[in-house]
Amino acid sequence: MGKYRFETEEHELFRKTLRKFLQKEAEPYYEQWEEDRMIPADFWRKMGEMGFLSPHVEEEYGGLGLDFSYSVIILEELERIGTSLIGIGLHSDIVVPYIESYGTEDQKQKWLSGCVTGDHITAVAMTEPGTGSDLANIKTTATRDGDHYIVNGQKTFITNGILADLILVVVKTDPDAQPKHKGISLLMVEADSPGFSRGRKLNKVGLHAQDTAELYFEDCRVPVENLIGEEGKGFKYLMEKLQQERLVVAISGQAASEDMVDMTLEYVKERNAFGKSVGSFQNTRFKLAELATQVELGRSFLESLIEDHIAGKDIVTKVSMAKYWLTDTAKQVANECMQLHGGYGYMEEYKIARRYRDTPVAAIYAGTNEIMKTIIAKNMGL
Repeated sequence: MGKYRFETEEHELFRKTLRKFLQKEAEPYYEQWEEDRMIPADFWRKMGEMGFLSPHVEEEYGGLGLDFSYSVIILEELERIGTSLIGIGLHSDIVVPYIESYGTEDQKQKWLSGCVTGDHITAVAMTEPGTGSDLANIKTTATRDGDHYIVNGQKTFITNGILADLILVVVKTDPDAQPKHKGISLLMVEADSPGFSRGRKLNKVGLHAQDTAELYFEDCRVPVENLIGEEGKGFKYLMEKLQQERLVVAISGQAASEDMVDMTLEYVKERNAFGKSVGSFQNTRFKLAELATQVELGRSFLESLIEDHIAGKDIVTKVSMAKYWLTDTAKQVANECMQLHGGYGYMEEYKIARRYRDTPVAAIYAGTNEIMKTIIAKNMGL
């Protein structure tokens, strides 16, 4: 991985410290975490101690007050270790910003410092068994009852679903609203709320160490002060924050592609067949030249988007392009790189096998790539 244009000496030092930390605290245990189907909560707390969780949170709430460029470095370095660490990026750069942007002073005081230390782990619950991309049609309801909401419904495919103790739940506070999205609100549900329970930890093709779960709300009582922002504005808040969510996924996709090309390059140089290195065959050289070019082009596009995003520009169309293009590219890179590893690529002890399993879902979560194309086309006036 090259460095980004925006990286200063501070960024380099930050990356070096983080990489060293991950080499010591994550890399040696990652295989075990994959087998356990879980990243231990104490790893989250170690990340927090080092200032690697939500570093953008303002200092008054225990954060470092850094901009998104530091999150980029964290996302890349976590991805280098493995995609199952995606839940950390989700916590830091997707869920916590809702509290920062729309939360009351009391909510910030109550939750943010724990999010920074890793004592609070967060999740966002949008998807339901019958509703994924079609967010306006969710069925989970929150009915006002005095100073509580009574929440009923079910969510699925929830990243951090087992570990999370703060869950940002997308609910219908007005099921009769027209248009439908006007009835959507965001509620922060604390895991000890009566009526809240977790279903099974879902068994996925890849991302084995990442805890994904079903969540159940059965007459779940949530204090009215846990409403994030205003009632009925939930859909608007989600739309405002999806730019960063999709950028997070694009960054991870790019980092995964770079990692796969690097490991494959190393492998083909060392591996011999017919008396010479596999890397000396024309097919191998052409394939890796093509992959390296795709990765380089992806990085340049991503870099410009990160700079625009930090500058506060509205880049929804381009981010949708990046999310779809870079995750599709990562799938293609995984496929080609596994092939270049030959039979060994299919063995679990080679990292490319795990990459091959972990990569495809990025084209599905945070809005499917088909939804990305729909957004692009709509913004082109089609």
